[in-house]
Amino acid sequence: MCHLSQPDKNSQLRQAQEEAEEVKVIMMDNMEKTEERKAKLQDLDKRAEELKLKKDVTVWRKSSEEFRGYLYKSQGMVDDNPNRIVDYIRPGPYRLDWDSLMTAMDIIETLDQGCCVMRYTTAGQLWNIIAPREFIDFSYTTDYQDGLLSCGISVEHEEQHQSYVRGFNHPCGWFCVPTPDSTTTPAQSLLTGYIQTDLRGMIPQSAVDTAMASTLINFYTDLRRALKKA
Repeated sequence: MCHLSQPDKNSQLRQAQEEAEEVKVIMMDNMEKTEERKAKLQDLDKRAEELKLKKDVTVWRKSSEEFRGYLYKSQGMVDDNPNRIVDYIRPGPYRLDWDSLMTAMDIIETLDQGCCVMRYTTAGQLWNIIAPREFIDFSYTTDYQDGLLSCGISVEHEEQHQSYVRGFNHPCGWFCVPTPDSTTTPAQSLLTGYIQTDLRGMIPQSAVDTAMASTLINFYTDLRRALKKA
């Protein structure tokens, strides 16, 4: 359990919220108008390299400015409204039920409305070339423009489970905005993710790229299936 004094808690909250604002800036710099994205999802960010295109989800990467790795960007349409989609993405009762990569999730502490510190673990990938990972993240969900933003960043935490490698998420997030004709039935939204995860450990970059691309594609598949079933 994470115990923070009130001054430390307020300081951590302010710092984490500042990091969340940085995530907003990253998204503003990379997002184009929603109408253009819907008309041509394959329009690439000029600074990014396309890694994988499958049906209506595309994954790109570019060098991260945060660490010696890559920022991965994913984009695809999801049939539902932003509020419901983000409810399934943010820390809460739905995420663990549908996300096939996540094996456990605990909210360590709720700091404010829409803000919490969470611990979650992920399954091994690529025949366990990438062993199970553990993350301690600050999560922040807020309104943003016409949609919603759920973002996060890893925070330092002393307690660590020996059976997991502790990974670190640099500023990352999911931005969900309704499409211009979202008044139709069913509603449709554009979901864009920015992920820059330091998995840590000696992992070939080719394995990281394969795992990240597959994980992000599966994320959309699992999410759509869960929303459709609910």
